[in-house]
Amino acid sequence: MEVHAITKNFPMSPQKMREVVRQIQGLPAEDALAALEVVPRKSARGALKTLKSAIANAENNRSLKVETLRVKAATTGTATTLKRFTPKARGSAGPTLKRRCHIKIVLSDE
Repeated sequence: MEVHAITKNFPMSPQKMREVVRQIQGLPAEDALAALEVVPRKSARGALKTLKSAIANAENNRSLKVETLRVKAATTGTATTLKRFTPKARGSAGPTLKRRCHIKIVLSDE
């Protein structure tokens, strides 16, 4: 049985998030939790939050045990980009793109 959790509009570039999320694919849920807790990056906090939510969904909604769960898929997609402008020389403006991402983690007990 599959259980998933999605965190939307996390304020981080999807490229930076993918580096962390790829590390936990295929791991047991407990090992993935331990791995994300020691990674010293902001992106690890977002992935950890999503993983804990998926584990809670499995326990409370489907009555599954944490020991049997495995990370089947962990993906990151692009969300809306905030477009801001920074003042530049001679009255012009330079664009600043504040990227955001969606994090999706799928757990399976198979």
